[in-house]
Amino acid sequence: MVAELVPGLPIDILGPVRAEVFVIAHDGIHALLTGPDGPQPWHIETGNDRHPLDLVRDMATSTMAEVLLVHSTSWRWDRQSVVLSFLVVVSAGAIEDMERVPIRRADLARSTAHQAPTEIGSNQVLEHALRHLAWLAKEDAVVAATLSDAWKTELMTYIPSPFQQLETT
Repeated sequence: MVAELVPGLPIDILGPVRAEVFVIAHDGIHALLTGPDGPQPWHIETGNDRHPLDLVRDMATSTMAEVLLVHSTSWRWDRQSVVLSFLVVVSAGAIEDMERVPIRRADLARSTAHQAPTEIGSNQVLEHALRHLAWLAKEDAVVAATLSDAWKTELMTYIPSPFQQLETT
């Protein structure tokens, strides 16, 4: 389907979409980045036949036990496609055999008032995602009921800061 937001300027809305999936867990002491392929995001081409959330959920639940939460946290343009970032929160028991690392804080990638950041690292995407999850833990009843007390305590240090350091030029 081709849409026109500006007359004469078509926009292809069926372009390529990829999912970037961060699998996270909390062991009661640390927030952990993990996953079946180690502590790094999965990159999945979604295709046009399924909703990306359904695909990520189905892949996560078929690969790992005790998937607690699947949530899309952001999007960006990267390598000629739209990348949808997802958090998959799993229980600590689901990662016993998986390599994992403690999640470290990162500075956010900052944009200007009219342009996206020139570079966005996966650690910055994860930082943004955890700030988003912190907000949901306070504002969304389902997320609040799903996350453990350890997660809620951890997320108290992630303070959303929208529009911080925006340039006006």
